[in-house]
Amino acid sequence: MMPAMNTAAASAAPDAVLVRARAVALASLVGLIVLGLAWELWLAPTGGRTWAIKVLPLAFAIAGIARFRMFTHRWLSLLVWLYVTEGLVRGVTERGLSMTLAWLQVLLCLILFAACSTHVRWRLRKS
Repeated sequence: MMPAMNTAAASAAPDAVLVRARAVALASLVGLIVLGLAWELWLAPTGGRTWAIKVLPLAFAIAGIARFRMFTHRWLSLLVWLYVTEGLVRGVTERGLSMTLAWLQVLLCLILFAACSTHVRWRLRKS
């Protein structure tokens, strides 16, 4: 009975692809949060600094991504497109540092989406 339990536990453990996808997702997610806070609070604030609250939904995803939660990867891969849209609009309409930060946001969002979708597709393929 013990070997069967160990086999089941071993098969449920994340493999190298999932570990790498999670690492990339976490790095880009933290990068987006840091970028959003720095952008709105110090680097190029837009009006009142209340726009920094836009990173709050991203902060909620950190725990789920760290725990390999499929649901978090799914909803985050959809949510990230709002940040892509903001980055594209601001990248085209603004100049200087704000334009650079906007394109950096788009890049981080695309990396995050790729990591989340890789995680979901890999888990669905293995099940």
